[in-house]
Amino acid sequence: MDFGIAMATAADAWKLVARAEELGFSHAWFYDTQMLSADCFVAMGAAAVKTSRIRLGTGVLIPSNRIAPVTANALASLNALAPGRIDFGVGTGFTGRRAMGFAAMRQRAMEDYILQVQALIRRETIEFEMEGQRRKVRFLNPELGLINTQDPIALHVSAFGPNSRALTARLGAGWLNFASNVEVGTRDLAAMQAAWRAAGRPDSELSAVCFALGCVLAPGEPADSPRAMAQAGPRAAVLLHRAADKALSGLPVVGGLPAEWSAAMAGYVEAARWFEPKDAPYLMNHRGHLMFVKPEERPFVTAELIRVTSFTASEQELKQRVEALRGAGYTQFTVQIVPGQEQAIEDWARIKRAFG
Repeated sequence: MDFGIAMATAADAWKLVARAEELGFSHAWFYDTQMLSADCFVAMGAAAVKTSRIRLGTGVLIPSNRIAPVTANALASLNALAPGRIDFGVGTGFTGRRAMGFAAMRQRAMEDYILQVQALIRRETIEFEMEGQRRKVRFLNPELGLINTQDPIALHVSAFGPNSRALTARLGAGWLNFASNVEVGTRDLAAMQAAWRAAGRPDSELSAVCFALGCVLAPGEPADSPRAMAQAGPRAAVLLHRAADKALSGLPVVGGLPAEWSAAMAGYVEAARWFEPKDAPYLMNHRGHLMFVKPEERPFVTAELIRVTSFTASEQELKQRVEALRGAGYTQFTVQIVPGQEQAIEDWARIKRAFG
């Protein structure tokens, strides 16, 4: 099983990535959340020249952020700096789009985008539409060596629903999943495996990556200690952000949840109704998303919510949880390192070492 790190991208993320490489992590995934963190391609470029083995991926790129020819060029440019070490992770966009007040993009548009990017990297000519006009586009002089279209760039799709899982299987892509716990992670993987088999693909070819946040607790340390709150609390807060997004848009918040979850979400949603500016509450709602717990949500991020939404437990228990994921069929476990908590990578390296 591979172990990776994910990060809310910093301009100097190469420092964390270089340490991850030293510790034997296989992958580094950079978030594409333009109003929350630094530009993923800038950071990946620096990491590409500061490392030699670790794979570097967009985790995940949002197609609406940049046109397909620009993305193909950026990926091929990175591939020249780190040949064969680049991963193209892509999704319809929750964080990066919600932080600007937009819903996720349509899956069909994402699929078209993926196919265009891949075709361009294969040096094919595509029909590209911009400003209501369609034009033929291709790389004009790749033979000069300014970019690298020769070494493979692996595709990975963030897929949470049946349609996106079917797309992942149809494309033969790697699968990226964000799991709160082992039960949710294994349930999602079973659904992905079913879609993979339905597409006529053997289980052995499925690359399945489990993203998580969490904290390796010291003996006797509570799940809502300051350290655990900093490292794992942002994952629990995502539940609150989703609930507020729905409620403030006039949509019903999903029911049938445990009482404590429902109480926490209801309390936060009520607080969110007062977020300023009134015509853009998403600006406050998504502040700190997957990065820190803001004061407005701290009363609702409890020890129990952290336990059930993140991989926060003792070292021994976390090893058992990761082993359960590996046994279910996951090929990589990736933990997000929260800004300001970079030392947590040393804790997770101990978990990684238990798996050889």
